[in-house]
Amino acid sequence: MTSAAIGTRWIDSRNVLGLLFMLPAAVLLLAFLTYPLGLGVWLGFTDAKIGRGGEFIGIENYQFLWGDSVTRLALFNTLFYTVVASIVKFVLGLWLALLLNKHLPFKAFIRAIVLLPFIVPTALSAIAFWWIYDAQFSVISWVLTQLGLIDRYVDFLGDPWNARFSTIAANIWRGVPFIAICLLAGLQTISPSYYEAASLDGATPWQQFRHVTLPLLTPIIAVVMTFSVLFTFTDFQLIYVLTRGGPLNATHLMATLSFQRAIPGGALGEGAALAVAMVPFLLAAILFSYFGLQRRRWQQGGSDA
Repeated sequence: MTSAAIGTRWIDSRNVLGLLFMLPAAVLLLAFLTYPLGLGVWLGFTDAKIGRGGEFIGIENYQFLWGDSVTRLALFNTLFYTVVASIVKFVLGLWLALLLNKHLPFKAFIRAIVLLPFIVPTALSAIAFWWIYDAQFSVISWVLTQLGLIDRYVDFLGDPWNARFSTIAANIWRGVPFIAICLLAGLQTISPSYYEAASLDGATPWQQFRHVTLPLLTPIIAVVMTFSVLFTFTDFQLIYVLTRGGPLNATHLMATLSFQRAIPGGALGEGAALAVAMVPFLLAAILFSYFGLQRRRWQQGGSDA
């Protein structure tokens, strides 16, 4: 076989062709993701400040952060924020997806309306919620006062726990449409014949959901919830615009604290170490998605791994 024939056969290979198509994306990822990540890891081991290069100091930044009460509070806030918001978003998103999957009038229009909270820029959403939660002009407090349920306006963003739940509510409002639309797409791939067979066997609606819908939707749920956890854990814009981490650091997440220490605070090394400390949690979310995707083997007639 001539070298030209070998080259033509090599180009015609599906695997090689796939790699060639992926090459531009791989170059972009290396340029815009790998390099910043590597630089951040390196800065985390230095005492770099804004305006001057740093010297290698080993794990001193991490040792300091381990004993820093604000960092521990930010970690608690991040985990609490992520867990509560992700669970509520999943429940509401699944319920909304099941509702939109039914034969409703003006279904296309309703689906477009549902997407609005997700497509609105995060900064604009945060500003709107900042007004809704305002201590003097809150529309929520005004309505509750008019109904006689409270006698004074609620300090949504001035009390630590009120601020935590207020930011979680804003994140839920913004994130539910993404989960609902993705799960709706998954629901529409399930063949109606499964439900017909289940009905013939006498399955109730709950049993159909439990034994048909949920197992077949598991791969989609794994992917969607992974993205939801990643977006929630690394949330920055909503928190920074709404509270800037206050009051008393009660709403500081790892991302906002990292920015505050690195940019306004000038401690690039410390901020980078905070950012790198988020990576193990993000990897855990990715592994959750990976193992969830193994359910596809069951969906395709094989056994779960």
